[in-house]
Amino acid sequence: MRTDLLVFGPHPDDIEIGLGATVAKHAALGHQVGLCDLTRGEMGTNGTPGERVAEAEAARVVWGAAWGENLAWPDRALGGDDHVRQAAGLIRRVRPRVIAIPYWDDRHPDHGAASRVLSEAVFNARLRRYQTDGDPWQVEWTCYYFINDSVPPSFVVDVSANYDVKRRALACYRSQFGRPSQDTDAVATRLTSPRFMQLIESRDAQFGALAGVAFAEGVVVKEPVVRDSLLKTQV
Repeated sequence: MRTDLLVFGPHPDDIEIGLGATVAKHAALGHQVGLCDLTRGEMGTNGTPGERVAEAEAARVVWGAAWGENLAWPDRALGGDDHVRQAAGLIRRVRPRVIAIPYWDDRHPDHGAASRVLSEAVFNARLRRYQTDGDPWQVEWTCYYFINDSVPPSFVVDVSANYDVKRRALACYRSQFGRPSQDTDAVATRLTSPRFMQLIESRDAQFGALAGVAFAEGVVVKEPVVRDSLLKTQV
């Protein structure tokens, strides 16, 4: 298997929140996109693990991503050599050109922990003598995306034409973002408030406004971004 873009999320719905429209854009352009959730979100206030995995698959179909996988790591217990080794094995198996993982500093401890584990996995996957499944594989680069907190991005991706797909993918997560009713045991949380969706869209609209477009998603990279010249529009 060869993948153009591999996106990791700590919990089902994190990819959708942070990079959903970018995923939709790459899939629409014909790139081979793979998605991998690390946990089934079993420590979440609402929704069962089975519901959340099913919602992630529904969102994958909305995006048109080539495949999705869930590693079923324990929620709120990310880390350790076994997790690094398993993620490195996946990277070797699917051979992505680019990997996107959560930004390393975030209000949710699992998001930062996922970033650290995955950064190690990306590094180890290329080492000839690292013991895990598959042949060594080095990605072109690793991109870090925002789930909650944001800092100035290295660059933004114009996702104006793909933003409605992001909205539809997020709508698949009824257990997380739907309003609680008397017919379920769901309770009100930060995620079920309409203000949460407003927060996501306002962040993406702010990035877009700064770039002169309707919506954009921000990405951080650790190396310089190379351009051919100082001209803003490349010809």
